[in-house]
Amino acid sequence: MEITKDLVQYLESLGRLELSAEDEEKTQKALGDILGYFDQLSELDTEGVEPLSHAAGVANVTRDDVIANGDMRDAVLSNAPETKDGTILVPKTFD
Repeated sequence: MEITKDLVQYLESLGRLELSAEDEEKTQKALGDILGYFDQLSELDTEGVEPLSHAAGVANVTRDDVIANGDMRDAVLSNAPETKDGTILVPKTFD
């Protein structure tokens, strides 16, 4: 894909940016270089290379889910102004 001046100006409008003519040229060249680098990468032989989600080995650190405070239903309900059948009664918000 070729990066044209029109494309740079379109991207400017999407980003709500105002670049000078000099900056537009720099951006055009930089975007062209980036796409050229991607073209280089696509030429590499990746047969047998396993895809990675991270460059370094990252492991998720987790802990066991242990219930610490147990059943607190009665304690919670004791703080409510009104209860019925093990639930907290609240005022109607609409009819």
